Amino acid sequence: MTGRVAAVNLGIVTEAEWAGDASGRTGIDKRPVDGPVPVLVEGLAGDFIGERPVHGGADQAVYAYAEEDAAWWSAEIGRTIRSGGFGENLTTYAVDVTGAVIGEQWAVGTALLQVTIPRTPCTTFAGFWGVPDLIRRFTVRASPGAYLRVLREGEVGAGDPVEVVERPAHGVTIGEVFRATTLEPELLPRLLDAEDLPERIREKARRRLAGRG
Repeated sequence: MTGRVAAVNLGIVTEAEWAGDASGRTGIDKRPVDGPVPVLVEGLAGDFIGERPVHGGADQAVYAYAEEDAAWWSAEIGRTIRSGGFGENLTTYAVDVTGAVIGEQWAVGTALLQVTIPRTPCTTFAGFWGVPDLIRRFTVRASPGAYLRVLREGEVGAGDPVEVVERPAHGVTIGEVFRATTLEPELLPRLLDAEDLPERIREKARRRLAGRG
């Protein structure tokens, strides 16, 4: 499968009462930029991340959301959602983000990225959109977008191809992990098959399956 990057988006500092950070600042408002952007282990150069314990770190260095899913949301809420409107760094086209297998590797520009976990909607997201019930609606829709780990630093720009160069055999997808951890706990055993899933998520699945939370 080969898709492309429709836009590369970098977060700006936004101060708002709905921002989840204790400082009242968030980087959820990401804007498209021109030219190639350096992709570093900690994320895209120049990207502001306000809540690093929640959105940053190696397992969540880059966030991708599909242009096709954004179009569905634009129709659903009756307004155009520009690239970056989901807080995503990479707006993709012709990439099955929800169906991406945990641990699969994407060659994007000159960087190599690895699919790690789905995005979990938060009150900052709902506040940014001004849609009070967005968390519920986003959860039901179950097209969460994918966080990515940087395996090889490089550069990425709008129009660059997105090529899946490796896909684990376990087949556990971003969509399955999201549904398992939200509305479909019967899928939790599948998470234990995904050895590429971050251990904290696998341990959470084990605890829930054991009835410990």
